[in-house]
Amino acid sequence: QVQLVESGGGLVQPGGSLRLSCAASGSGFSIYAMGWYRQAPGKQRELVAHSTSSGRLNYADSVKGRFTISRDNARKMVYLQMNSLKPEDTAVYYCKLESTWADYWGQGTQVTVSS
Repeated sequence: QVQLVESGGGLVQPGGSLRLSCAASGSGFSIYAMGWYRQAPGKQRELVAHSTSSGRLNYADSVKGRFTISRDNARKMVYLQMNSLKPEDTAVYYCKLESTWADYWGQGTQVTVSS
């Protein structure tokens, strides 16, 4: 069984930065891709950033130039560096792992951008 645990969320002022981390544990799976999604109250979950094992990166237009996704494949971790945060970035952020036969989600971490 695969488990994902996110950390690093919190309250930050507009213009500030946060770094989210996601650790994958378990055995018997291979990672095709990992990514970050977010869901704000009353809205659908949306892609924030995505990284395939071949090195392909994809970002939502709303975060391009502000957020950076990175991975440590040896440690099975994925990170999201978030800079220049805006109030509209407020959401629960979820880590997703895509293996060759199933997708897995973390429990989510709250990010609140407010003065």
